[in-house]
Amino acid sequence: MTNHLVRHAADVPEPPYDRHGHRRRTLVGEDDGSVHTGFGLCELRPDGRVPAHVHSYEETFFVLDGAVILDLPDGSYLLEEGDHGLLPTGVPHAWRGARSTGGRWADMLAPVPRARYGHDTQAVPDLPAREPARVDVRDPRTRAFGHFEPAQMDPGRQSQDLLAATASMRTALLVYSGITVKMMIDGDLGAVASTMFMVQYASDGIIGTHDHPFEETYLILEGVAEAALDGERYRLEPGDLAWAGAGCVHGFVNAGQGPLRWLETQAPQPPSRHSYRFTRDWDYLRATLEEKS
Repeated sequence: MTNHLVRHAADVPEPPYDRHGHRRRTLVGEDDGSVHTGFGLCELRPDGRVPAHVHSYEETFFVLDGAVILDLPDGSYLLEEGDHGLLPTGVPHAWRGARSTGGRWADMLAPVPRARYGHDTQAVPDLPAREPARVDVRDPRTRAFGHFEPAQMDPGRQSQDLLAATASMRTALLVYSGITVKMMIDGDLGAVASTMFMVQYASDGIIGTHDHPFEETYLILEGVAEAALDGERYRLEPGDLAWAGAGCVHGFVNAGQGPLRWLETQAPQPPSRHSYRFTRDWDYLRATLEEKS
């Protein structure tokens, strides 16, 4: 059984809008063999809505373009391009269209919704449609939300002023071998089943083949990637998606002329130790032992 998948944007048809003006294109789900990851692209018309409901899974999201309104028991929030957030298990919520353009967002559902249990979703009574507040990353009342700008991936901009305007040191970059990582949603924000973050490769960025004891997804946003997944090679461009199941050996190379950037998720959350198993390390050990035998 294949432990990975690649979906090219041009090959995945758009589903029709439902009667509320909402549609979701499933990119990773139960039918793909996923256990921990449901990943899709959602779209809402300006006058559309998703009625109030709850899930028995955790949902994280990232707004790709446009604007939408999210209604929660404690208030309503205007979410615009670059905003991201967390919806914990069992929290009632509803979506509304905003402005003249509507909105589009990526969602990560962990664990994967199950069709035999009604996709683990239950309708609940309507929530009040309050005047929406905008996300302010320094306001404790919007602690479950954040905002991302591509310029934040520049290590040279990680100044104290920038950090003060983007919530905390939690938003600082991890930089290594031509790769920068900006965490967006993790245990620090209250997530328990998944993570969501942004990854950017410089022109010489590369990571060797490795695998994990969890599932990962990669939604390409900018640039061109050459991906290796269990020995098979793929060329990934903006809008394309790859999913690596637990134990899938994978690696990436920036195959374009400029930066390569993608939205990445992991589920379940990585363990504190041994979350990476690099092929090169075990090949080195094997070769060393063979030399001595």
